[in-house]
Amino acid sequence: MKINIKSLPVLVVAFLTLAGCSTPSVVTLQNGTQYLTKDLPNTKNANGFYEFQDIAGKQVKVKADEVATIKANK
Repeated sequence: MKINIKSLPVLVVAFLTLAGCSTPSVVTLQNGTQYLTKDLPNTKNANGFYEFQDIAGKQVKVKADEVATIKANK
């Protein structure tokens, strides 16, 4: 497969733009357990849970009552 040299800068800019969109965060539960996430968790859904993906790629679902804080990890 041959990549056109003219399209390379466009691909680099697209990649950097997408990489800059994530906001890593720390979700702390009432019992002290902390989860590092790739992006901010989805807000509480209709059945009372927060859903997010941790940095290992595992999908996590936690009751909203168990969450103490959600902070952006800068």
